[in-house]
Amino acid sequence: MKHPAPDADRARALALVPVSPEAEARLAIYVDLLARWRNVTNLISAASFAEVWTRHIADSAQLVALAPDAKRWVDLGSGAGFPGMVIAILLADVAGARVHCIDSDRRKCAFLREVAGATGAPAEIHAERVEAIAPENLLPVDAVVARAFAPLPRLVELAKVWIMHGAVGVFPRGRSAETQLEALPAAPDLTIDILASKLDPEAAILRARSRLKVRS
Repeated sequence: MKHPAPDADRARALALVPVSPEAEARLAIYVDLLARWRNVTNLISAASFAEVWTRHIADSAQLVALAPDAKRWVDLGSGAGFPGMVIAILLADVAGARVHCIDSDRRKCAFLREVAGATGAPAEIHAERVEAIAPENLLPVDAVVARAFAPLPRLVELAKVWIMHGAVGVFPRGRSAETQLEALPAAPDLTIDILASKLDPEAAILRARSRLKVRS
């Protein structure tokens, strides 16, 4: 498969999900660091990196608009930083912003810390399993996000504590989102919307909210 030239990939991504010049410059630093680190640490495949701006940067950046008032995010299973680090970079100039990136791989966390330092992104890196995090220690949280982290039932189970405290759950689930949602056990305390992805009209993003939030 022939991949687009890097400049074309970047231009397409920014056309789909426009960002400020300052954010674009920070994202470029991120991509440059990813290029250096990916041969040392298993961050991203060569094929995936060839379209990193559209497949990862824009795909992550579009999530910010789905929780437009959110300043404090939690990213479950951050990996190479998609979407948590991208979100943190986009919120770099927002007062009070904080993105908690959680991943059990310490090498990936070392990479994320370098990116945060180089870009000024308000990211806090947690080198732990998601299950080992005490959710109440991260409160208050405005949005919780995860991309290719766990099956939907498990993901909702892990994220629910923050959602019940008022956070919005933002979960890209690809082309099988509706099927996954149908297989989710009944959750009468949640409202889940199906939203279209800007990058793939056949892919969807699930947005979950609590019907009755617990007070912090």
